Amino acid sequence: MSDNVVISVDQARELAMAAMHGRGFGEAEAAATVEALLGAERDGLPSHGLSRLPFYLDQAASGKVDASAVPQVETDGAVVRVDARHGLAFPAVERGLEAGYECVAQAGIAAVSIAHSHHFGVAGTPVEAAARRGYLALAFSNAPSAMAPWGGKLPLFGTNPIAFACPRRDGDPLLIDLSLSKVARGKVMLAKIKGEPIPEGWALDTEGRVTTDPDAAIAGSMVPAGDAKGAALALMVELLTAGLTGSNFGFQASSFFEAEGEPPGIAQLMLLIDPQRFSQGFVGHAESLFAAMLDQPGVRIPGERRFQLRREQNDTVTLSTDLVAALEQHAAFAGQS
Repeated sequence: MSDNVVISVDQARELAMAAMHGRGFGEAEAAATVEALLGAERDGLPSHGLSRLPFYLDQAASGKVDASAVPQVETDGAVVRVDARHGLAFPAVERGLEAGYECVAQAGIAAVSIAHSHHFGVAGTPVEAAARRGYLALAFSNAPSAMAPWGGKLPLFGTNPIAFACPRRDGDPLLIDLSLSKVARGKVMLAKIKGEPIPEGWALDTEGRVTTDPDAAIAGSMVPAGDAKGAALALMVELLTAGLTGSNFGFQASSFFEAEGEPPGIAQLMLLIDPQRFSQGFVGHAESLFAAMLDQPGVRIPGERRFQLRREQNDTVTLSTDLVAALEQHAAFAGQS
């Protein structure tokens, strides 16, 4: 098992940026990716943090990810179409949101679709950013198949995250961020890397049996959140993302974790809504609902725990020595590609 090392956020950023430059990513694309991964670390979500970066970099080295890709953006009324061009998702999300903010300011609503994309990271990140600008926001992403349709054994759908954010009168927005499997598949991969078992109820093996073996879980199927309801929502997300953009459905997409093969080519959809265009009193009306919730002992507004963890972080990150070594190895390729 790998040992851990604690380094400053600035050191982690410098190391990650060097690793991305080593594999040929441009400054803007590298920065968008690194900041998203550091944000996951800051929010206590290491399964979607810097541990993901070596997978991205290995795929850039093999050509599965195009490190030179620059997202293309087209605006058509309130619709923003982004082609990630088989690069990483983060720069495509960043540029799509920039255009989406312009659209929602004019039309009161905007839809940002991203085609030929890659791993979305923490789905709550872009919707939180939109809510801090005063917008309601939803985000959807499909992913390589990891979950069977209800009643089946063969994975067809991704774990397909959904996120929603709502601005509040003061302070942090409401933030809902969930995978449509009982847990995000990245947690299974993290357990595999650490050589640890997973809890019962997370996944099934290839025969449809409950398993605590992360290898068997990865080969098998994640259990949908809410059973049949979660599987139905995963189907909905497939159609809203890959369906609308002509990108790969989950069963057509290659793995986020393997260096070889065709690009995953999955898709995302983000919706932005200006509540003031619907009701001038929206924020105050919403606060009455939140107040009623908080009147009940033990209730908290979704997102509060994440924001508390963020406030408590001390400008350091804990990384495995294996991860640090992998990033240093990728950084060493700078100037050789």
